[in-house]
Amino acid sequence: MQQPLHLHPDAKILIVGSGVFGLSTALWLARAGYHRVTVFDMQDTETAGYNPEAGTESASADINKIIRFSYGGEIEYQRLASQAADIWNEWNREIASMASTKPGDLPPVLRNGEPKLWYNCGFLRMGAGSEFSDFELQTLQNMEKEGARESQFRTDDDTDIKRASCSGWAHKLDVCRRQERFGVHKAVLDSSAGFVVAYKACAWAQYLARKAGVEFILHPTKGRVVGIDTADSHKTIVQTADGATHEGDLVVVAGGGWSAGLLPEANALIETTAGSVATIQLPKDRPDLWERFSPETFPVVTWGMHEGKDIYSFPRDENGVIKIGFRRTKWTNYCDIAGKRISVPKAVHVKETNIPIPALESIKGDRREVVKILEGKGDETVYGKMWKWRTSNAEKRNGLEEGEEGPRVLGKQRMASLEDWVF
Repeated sequence: MQQPLHLHPDAKILIVGSGVFGLSTALWLARAGYHRVTVFDMQDTETAGYNPEAGTESASADINKIIRFSYGGEIEYQRLASQAADIWNEWNREIASMASTKPGDLPPVLRNGEPKLWYNCGFLRMGAGSEFSDFELQTLQNMEKEGARESQFRTDDDTDIKRASCSGWAHKLDVCRRQERFGVHKAVLDSSAGFVVAYKACAWAQYLARKAGVEFILHPTKGRVVGIDTADSHKTIVQTADGATHEGDLVVVAGGGWSAGLLPEANALIETTAGSVATIQLPKDRPDLWERFSPETFPVVTWGMHEGKDIYSFPRDENGVIKIGFRRTKWTNYCDIAGKRISVPKAVHVKETNIPIPALESIKGDRREVVKILEGKGDETVYGKMWKWRTSNAEKRNGLEEGEEGPRVLGKQRMASLEDWVF
């Protein structure tokens, strides 16, 4: 990112990437009065509506993402998430209103199915042992500090259980029947949390950004950024695959896993890794299962997060798909990029449709703050200080990278076979 100096409403701002970070940055810049904002992407995310089934390749192009307020001792993220919840509720109301009055004005992916982005289905944080982790205890302390403790229900607290029963949340306190099956169930149900339909949320945000005046160049060559020239201290030149150059007063790289390839200076700080996700398709002739795993009955669930298990799952989506994820090990994928060996995304829908054996075995068993930072006011906000660009000369710079000799390289893994998937 070029150093933001003397930004003015006429500044030409170029954003690389139309995923969640690129979209949110563009939207809030436009709403803050910047009227020359352009977003580049090599995928036509508008036509595809970010739908992963349409082949969109992006971490943002997912069927769902967790909305949580539990961040242990990092109370700043808890506060940011709480602020974001107000916007999710506002967007739900706006979409519902349009669906009943002007459905044709909605993005195509929001015209079918339920016209809703965010589901307040609750978030059941299950511990792996007989005691709560330090992270969970810190979360509860910060919930108390912020006046949000009433939304949290501990399964080992009779008062909380009674409150959950009175408020209609008791049926989600132990959806995996752990107390009955194992004799212990340490968990906290967060009744303020849930999930969003990620690809629909991105399609909606792009729709809003376009209404606010943001320009999008979404094309395999015209929108694909292949180089960024910062030789001029006052202007940055973005080069696209069609041979064109685009001059900007400010360039924001929001390319997700591809960012390190565009910003060599970021190699010391970031490394592209991939998690493992499995999905289960519920049969349409089993209404009992559709009901059992619906958002009304089943919350978002995590098991042993920060305790070495690192499993999460969602209620079924509107198509009957249940997503289960494994976070403990993140995989790397090294390729030659501009003469360097860099870990880059391995596209799931096109190149890799299976997961490593360790992951399968485990499964079996703010938006406005960014505008302030871009305007050079980052030191005035707590988030600006938290997200400030940093450098490191340490041998292990980001706490993850092990290089191609390490055990996390995806090419070294034994991938699950059809037989391995049998439970």
